[in-house]
Amino acid sequence: QVHLVESGGGLVQAGGSLRLSCAASGSIFSINAMGWYRQAPGKQRESVANITSDGSTNYADSVKGRFTTSRGNAKNTMYLQMDSLKPEDTAVYYCNVAGTYYTGRRYDLAGFNSWGQGTQVTVSS
Repeated sequence: QVHLVESGGGLVQAGGSLRLSCAASGSIFSINAMGWYRQAPGKQRESVANITSDGSTNYADSVKGRFTTSRGNAKNTMYLQMDSLKPEDTAVYYCNVAGTYYTGRRYDLAGFNSWGQGTQVTVSS
């Protein structure tokens, strides 16, 4: 299976910056899409940004111009650069990766859709 590890959350003042990282490990054959989601207390999880295998990116309107997602040189890694942070950005941030992996049986691939454990981002006013 595929395991995701996130890092980089923390406490920052409004206007500050944070950089989140997500690393995928396991018998990965291909990655089709990687994305960031967040969930604030009492609210539903929402999409923040995503990046496809060809490098195309999409952002929620609320973060456009402030957040940037990218993939690392090791294609199983993903970053979320968050600038000009606002108190309303406070949430638990999750990474999500979808693709295919080797099952261990000869020539056998299966799809996966994995979530990271979440990292807390708190922006103080």
